[in-house]
Amino acid sequence: MKITIAPDGTYLPASKDIPIVGRSYILEDASTGTSAQNRAFHSLIQEYWRTGFHSSPAKTFHEFRDYIKRDLGAGFESFVYATPDGVKKANTREEIPREYNNSKHALGRLKSWTDYTLKERRNAIDNLIAEMKQAGVNTKKFFEILDGMGSDAF
Repeated sequence: MKITIAPDGTYLPASKDIPIVGRSYILEDASTGTSAQNRAFHSLIQEYWRTGFHSSPAKTFHEFRDYIKRDLGAGFESFVYATPDGVKKANTREEIPREYNNSKHALGRLKSWTDYTLKERRNAIDNLIAEMKQAGVNTKKFFEILDGMGSDAF
């Protein structure tokens, strides 16, 4: 269910379902990520890992989740690299001098899912679903997650 709060304190339904009188609801800001997106993203990752249809070299679920966030999500939020003068910080990979821009000298810090914007969350979920379909994931659980997402969930 999606509603918009009007200046006078009333609400305007933004989806076909409306609140039921007497029922309690947890209100969250839909302009950033939603708990529905959080559940969907993590459920999809778990199902992808469980099926083994992925081509990731990850040995653990946590490594796999990081792989998904790096390659299908928002990627890195910042970088550090080692120089003879010490460890330096960079906001983008392009800011790292060429001689230090390799796996021996540079490390990226993955953006946390909680810091993703609404658009970044949508893109990550869309990318994950597309990759899962391309990999051949067609389990009952996968389709249950997709059905549960529905058009009003995001």
